[in-house]
Amino acid sequence: MRSRRLTIIAAWRVAIALAVVACGRENGAAAGEGAPLLTPNDSELALAAPDSFRVELQTSRGPITVMARRAWAPHGVDRFYYLARHGYYDSTYFFRVIENFVAQFGISGNPSINAAWQNRRIPDDPVRHPNTRGTISFASQGPGSRTVQLFINLRDNAKLDTYGGGFPPIAEVTSGLNVAESLYDGYGEGAPSGLGPRQELITDQGNAYLRRYFPQLDLIQRAAIVQEWR
Repeated sequence: MRSRRLTIIAAWRVAIALAVVACGRENGAAAGEGAPLLTPNDSELALAAPDSFRVELQTSRGPITVMARRAWAPHGVDRFYYLARHGYYDSTYFFRVIENFVAQFGISGNPSINAAWQNRRIPDDPVRHPNTRGTISFASQGPGSRTVQLFINLRDNAKLDTYGGGFPPIAEVTSGLNVAESLYDGYGEGAPSGLGPRQELITDQGNAYLRRYFPQLDLIQRAAIVQEWR
């Protein structure tokens, strides 16, 4: 009888352990993945990225392949490399998709990760390459305000080369641009200007807010660096 009781207790402990692991993975906090995002490593952040590297975005609409080019915007590419290397863009939504303009993403689904990055500004880069269709740039609110959000240009957006101090592209879509152009855009501009999500609520509540109120949004399921050139 005692042996059977111990067996039952052991089984319960295994079940609880598995449940904890599963919960962590559901919230993007699998073992070994959270630390570089929750407590960013300043020494690693200061390292230069490769001259170029390829990132594959597995999205809910299909794959998008991106080539980052450090010569275009060194500071921005260094940040993108760190974030992509540590899985920051996994399970992030395209929360602002404007037809024939941009598809914006990059607010983490984990509020704790957002808190860790919201004040980590990227030093400014000059605009060395135009915001042509398929290029990717960091979103900003003016000089000295880039952090983690990115957008894909869905058309030639020459005005973004100078508007608000300019948005320097860091990368370009090399395949899957048709996928980017098919992302759900029915919600339009974000609130209060439009019916789309409020960025501050994504920041504070994470993916739970988007899944509840904007269920048709597309997301990046996984973003991984697949090749580098130095």
